[in-house]
Amino acid sequence: MSDIYIKGWLKGQDKKQKTDVHYRSLNGEGNFNWRFIFPFKYLPAEEVMVISKKEHFFSLDKHEEKHPVTFVAQIWDNDIFTPDDFLGLVELNLNFMPKANKFAKSVSLDDLPDNEKGKPVPMVSLFDQKNVKGWWPMYEEGGPDQPRELTGKCEMELEILSKEDAEAKPAGKGQEEPNENPHLDPANRPATSFLWFTSPWKSLRYIIWNNYKWYILGGFILLLVVAMVGLFIYSAPGALSEKLIAKL
Repeated sequence: MSDIYIKGWLKGQDKKQKTDVHYRSLNGEGNFNWRFIFPFKYLPAEEVMVISKKEHFFSLDKHEEKHPVTFVAQIWDNDIFTPDDFLGLVELNLNFMPKANKFAKSVSLDDLPDNEKGKPVPMVSLFDQKNVKGWWPMYEEGGPDQPRELTGKCEMELEILSKEDAEAKPAGKGQEEPNENPHLDPANRPATSFLWFTSPWKSLRYIIWNNYKWYILGGFILLLVVAMVGLFIYSAPGALSEKLIAKL
């Protein structure tokens, strides 16, 4: 059972964005319907983005850095009392990225260009296609002697817009206003997805009853049997003495 959320950013940019949390995922599946927006300055001739940064906190002037346009998405398990658990990631160079799968069942680590088998992978450029949609593998890097591990699959739609197009088609982050281009409805999540301490009755129903109902029923039956046996033991001497007196 996991409380899943997605974190995303462009490599080189400081600000990271997060989805809301899909609480109590019983099967490891998370639904978000969430929008990330990353403005950046792009140099088509060099296929890089330009980032202006201060070299130090107290620096007065900014300097420019050039980075490949690489989108990073990570899956995390939200924890309240301990640090969040990292579950997996995918990194996509938007100029040269693996083509998305149409179906989740087809996704594997072989879809990555640096797969262990050396298998050729079809590559696409988001800057050429403008919009791509599909499934990509999420993975966790192994240690020095351990292979990369497939830890999830993520369905995303990626779109690149010029500054003019972005201004003509305004859209808010997440599901904020203006929630258009396209409009995003709240994620379709099962009734079990909720924060346990804000919904005590749901907690009793989905957490305690669903997981321990047979123990609860068994305990109730046991208490009933014990109560009946106790009542019998308590009433038996009186009933027996009444019968003896009646015989005398």
